[in-house]
Amino acid sequence: MNPDLVVRDEDGKVNTVRYEAVNAMLLNEFLKEHRDVAEQQTKVAEQQSTIAELKTTVAQQQRQIAAQQATAAQQQKQIESLSATVQKVTEKLELTKAPQVVSNP
Repeated sequence: MNPDLVVRDEDGKVNTVRYEAVNAMLLNEFLKEHRDVAEQQTKVAEQQSTIAELKTTVAQQQRQIAAQQATAAQQQKQIESLSATVQKVTEKLELTKAPQVVSNP
């Protein structure tokens, strides 16, 4: 029992209970709890909004990564093609620089 609800005599013994104060105390406790619940609901809503934003950001980043990977793969193919072309040109140059033997009859 809440000590504020009890009326004591001179000896400190319980004389009566202040029942009229019970409703006010219960209302105050209810209002405190209601405020706490409302604050928690606000925090939950904020967190849900943040989570949604983060999910959107992650999805965008995943799309960007996929696009960059596709670009990198295409560039790799271009590099390989150019390397093959350079190799062929180098081989042709080496053939033209090779000493040519002229035979005299």
